[in-house]
Amino acid sequence: MAGLWLLVGAVIGLGIGLLVARWRSRSLVEGTNARDEAEEVQQAEIERILSALPGASIMVDGSGAPIRVSNQALALTLVQNGRIAIPEIVSMVADVRRDSVIREHDLTVRRPPLGKGLISLRLRVAPLGPDTVLVLAEDLSEAQRIDAVRRDFVANVSHELKTPIGALSLLAEAVLSSADEPEAVRHFAGRMEAEAGRLSELVGDLIDLSRLQGADPLKDAEPVDIDALVSEAVDTTRLQAQNSQIEIVVGGQPGLQTLGVEGQLVTALRNLLANAINYSTRGTKVAIATRLSKGVVEISVTDQGMGIPESELNRVFERFYRVDQARSRVTGGTGLGLSIVKHVAENHGGEVGVWSVLGEGSTFTLRLPTYTEAEVPVAVRTAQEESTP
Repeated sequence: MAGLWLLVGAVIGLGIGLLVARWRSRSLVEGTNARDEAEEVQQAEIERILSALPGASIMVDGSGAPIRVSNQALALTLVQNGRIAIPEIVSMVADVRRDSVIREHDLTVRRPPLGKGLISLRLRVAPLGPDTVLVLAEDLSEAQRIDAVRRDFVANVSHELKTPIGALSLLAEAVLSSADEPEAVRHFAGRMEAEAGRLSELVGDLIDLSRLQGADPLKDAEPVDIDALVSEAVDTTRLQAQNSQIEIVVGGQPGLQTLGVEGQLVTALRNLLANAINYSTRGTKVAIATRLSKGVVEISVTDQGMGIPESELNRVFERFYRVDQARSRVTGGTGLGLSIVKHVAENHGGEVGVWSVLGEGSTFTLRLPTYTEAEVPVAVRTAQEESTP
């Protein structure tokens, strides 16, 4: 990265230096008209160079006022009311103007003008001439946020894996110590089987989530029949519903289609159904309804369960987040189901939303683009046609 900034600085310095020299030579020979023309050429060239720069850029004149500001710099609110809004940048510009030494610095500052958010910047300030200084700023906030999410994910995975692994270890010891007690062995063996199943489910969900984050399903997209999708998802959760004395009711608009990977979509809908069943009261119903609304296929899953507090609605799609930790331990949920649903929806160009009222139940709605033959990408249609014997 440092090499890139050095190269950018050298190119800009050389380009602007040549333009200034050209302007001076022409102005001496041809007078005012040539000077004006050279200034226009110089300005155009500077604009072209700045527009090609990575990150945000600001050119500052001798008075400290910005004379060229990129759109990225405006988006980061580095310039406000015609002045640089970050005191640390102003100080760096003054230092560079004083000794003409390039300065680089990483800093985290409060975003102007209200200062309620933080932005992390990698700054490089370099002299371009006797009266001009260039500020280059790279926004590191998103990269740092992703890194923090990654660290949290690894920590959460480690914690979640420790629970069933630790339980299996303790149960194995219990079985060994109860070798002469058949009833105790059967009890502990049953517990081991449950923990092994929980561990297997967690590993499976982690693999699914990893695949979803690295795959583009629309590259292998095919028309998916929504009725068949719903039917398969219901079949895979029917036994769970029967064991919980939950009735699954299916209705809505038939004959809808979307474009995508059927296996991923089945996984998403199955997770929504399993979640609804897990958080429903025995003897209640879970309803699945489909409809077409403004070119979007909506598949809603509604339960009559405990509901979700309003303060928790924005977090239910986070990895390992559980509204009710105690109930999750009983049902054996991994905390990844809704996160998988979110990734499947987004990978298919859609979204998933939730509505809920405490004590009344919840509705999760999967929204996907509707499919028509004319909307299939040419590359997809070509691949499908070539694979057809």
